[in-house]
Amino acid sequence: MSRETAVYTHGHHESVLRSHRWRTAANSAAYLLDELRPGLRVLDVGCGPGTITADLAALVAPGRVTAVDTGSGILGQAAEVAAERELDNVEFAVADVHALDFPDDSFDVVHAHQVLQHVGDPVQALREMRRVCRPGGVVAARDSDYAAMAWYPSVPGMTDWLDLYHRVARANGGEPDAGRRLLSWARRAGFSDITPSAGAWCYAGEDRAWWSGLWADRTTASAYAERAVEGGHATAGQLTAVADAWRAWGEEPDAWFMVPHGEVLCRP
Repeated sequence: MSRETAVYTHGHHESVLRSHRWRTAANSAAYLLDELRPGLRVLDVGCGPGTITADLAALVAPGRVTAVDTGSGILGQAAEVAAERELDNVEFAVADVHALDFPDDSFDVVHAHQVLQHVGDPVQALREMRRVCRPGGVVAARDSDYAAMAWYPSVPGMTDWLDLYHRVARANGGEPDAGRRLLSWARRAGFSDITPSAGAWCYAGEDRAWWSGLWADRTTASAYAERAVEGGHATAGQLTAVADAWRAWGEEPDAWFMVPHGEVLCRP
């Protein structure tokens, strides 16, 4: 069985967690909510700082949620979120989605948000998610698609950001245009009953400064920035220019940015 070969592009710098902590079940898993009900057992793969996890736990209580990620540090932050919300139906574990340490048919729902774009073998990951999901359950995956992102106005330097991100993410073993591939990956993983859909985040108005600021900071201070330089994809000066482009875009009163996502609900 394969193990993880990709390197997580973003890391867990504050500029990354700033966006990850914004995520909720409502804004990031709406396509899944109709499948949830009290008493279900849920596996949340790649839970990150745990804001979506906590929402899922509240929706299925007294059912239990198992939240997994690749490192104990970020799981500690997720556990703090669950404790702050007084949720006692969540447990946390380090895991590799390519080789999940759970028996077959362990969960009613297996969920992964913005995970498959970062793994080395997304088809194997989906096979494992399928294996641990009981018959009649649902496997849910949602991933963004960088090539389909759109923004206005066309500030010089923003296309440099998109080109750079593609190169860094793929050098790390991931696929930044995962959203459009989810249906294909799910079919290759053995699913035949698949409901594909799409959803989007939109940042404009007051949100534009928040979005542009976190990406400007991520471009110069996160693990992504380090990997861009170490991999020979950009110099520190080029990263600063991209960050400046993000800030310039965010200062435009008409600024608008769309992040599209592919989604799949798969039934074993």
